Amino acid sequence: MRKLTCFVLCGMFLSVASGWAAPADPKDEKAVMDTLEAMAKATIAKDVATLNKIYSEDLTYSHSSAQNQNKTEVLEAFKGPSVGEFMKFSDMKVRTYGSVALAKGICDFRNGRPGSMTDNHLNILWVLVKGAGPYGWQIVARQTTRIQEPAAPARGAVPAPPSSLR
Repeated sequence: MRKLTCFVLCGMFLSVASGWAAPADPKDEKAVMDTLEAMAKATIAKDVATLNKIYSEDLTYSHSSAQNQNKTEVLEAFKGPSVGEFMKFSDMKVRTYGSVALAKGICDFRNGRPGSMTDNHLNILWVLVKGAGPYGWQIVARQTTRIQEPAAPARGAVPAPPSSLR
């Protein structure tokens, strides 16, 4: 699993460095976003059969908590009591490099156990490869980082001057 992910990522970086990345194909970009939207819908519905088609066998699924899972572990988690209420993408940018696509943006996701839901505001990166998925693409990797809201200044605190004035 790690070998394929490493291979895909190395190939992507080499293709970028060598400049052979083809101009973005709007059909591929749409198919990638359709894949992600289908994954979001299946996640909320706990539709393991659809997720099984969307996720590659070599899936690397990294959570914002630093937990890493493979495909079997991700699909097994849907058998538990956790639920998802919604998953929404924004500011998504899709770049394709032959048979590899990167989709980066913001994901707002509410999930948890009934009565104890968590709102997640995530910076997310998906890596997809052309494959047997419902839209011709499969998710091979996911990496998220939780976006922290800036802390409010303490009451009575004097804001620091801009760095240019220090």
